[in-house]
Amino acid sequence: MINLRKERIVITGGSGFLGSHICDQLREKGIEAGDLLVPRREEFDLTQDEQVRRMYDVMQPTVVIHLAAVVGGIGANRRFPGTFFYRNLMMGAMLMEYARRFDVKKFVAVGTICAYPKFTPIPFREEDLWNGYPEETNAPYGLAKKMLLVQAQAYRQEYGFNAIYLLPVNLYGPGDNFNPEFSHVIPALIRKCIEARDTGIPYIDVWGTGRATREFLYVKDAARGIILAAERYDGPEPCNLGAGFEISIRELATLIAEETGFMGQIRWDSLQPDGQPRRLLDVHRAEAFFGFRARTDFRFGLRETIAWYEANRETLGHEATR
Repeated sequence: MINLRKERIVITGGSGFLGSHICDQLREKGIEAGDLLVPRREEFDLTQDEQVRRMYDVMQPTVVIHLAAVVGGIGANRRFPGTFFYRNLMMGAMLMEYARRFDVKKFVAVGTICAYPKFTPIPFREEDLWNGYPEETNAPYGLAKKMLLVQAQAYRQEYGFNAIYLLPVNLYGPGDNFNPEFSHVIPALIRKCIEARDTGIPYIDVWGTGRATREFLYVKDAARGIILAAERYDGPEPCNLGAGFEISIRELATLIAEETGFMGQIRWDSLQPDGQPRRLLDVHRAEAFFGFRARTDFRFGLRETIAWYEANRETLGHEATR
């Protein structure tokens, strides 16, 4: 158990989608601005050894929450597999290594559902992580983030270093990345539907068959779960963070069309990949170990996300990385 109000907390990726919500919730808990530190990309390249060391020298954290990642949807993962592998691997390895050297009390490593094998039985249990190879289109990214688990467990065994590893499912919510080149499925569909609605285009095109299923966790729930784990969980086992339901991409597209007021046709491009066939997490471990359970109704969360995009789309700066 750790009292975050007494710590100096570095949040890599703290200005990104998930990170900004974590920072907001930590401030609501009474953590002072001087103890909530976000390394900026223009100041520190966290893929470079000397700059990671300098970040620790300058910021002197006692707790690190590592969120920073190079991310994207299926298209971006297919175009930049080497970039996604190298940058994510190096960031994670060096950040944890220097956390150990600087005697950081706790390192919270946030992984990805893409680390799971392609044909993991439903629901995904943490014990299944090593029972196969990830889905090919995002395997380099998934494996790079999976190495954080290996490193965390190895450092705990050799050095007694307190690093934990969390596996959030696909996130969505206000502040998501709506760049069509790098966005994930919910913001991509929202943008397509709204643009088609407003320009009078009678259809949208969507990759795949629509048969694949996904689970989605509202970003504010995810932020709360990560903070709970940072406060309450000190174990070696990986922990899923999810909402405990799945929806097909076809159903999702229909729902988003309805909520955005798009009345046109949804055309499925079956020559493009579906990605992993199904995603649904077993969420019992997170509830048992640190009391996390998702609270947000999915339709409510979608409406909040759509409303945020409608209000901000004219001024959005589209970031490719978090």
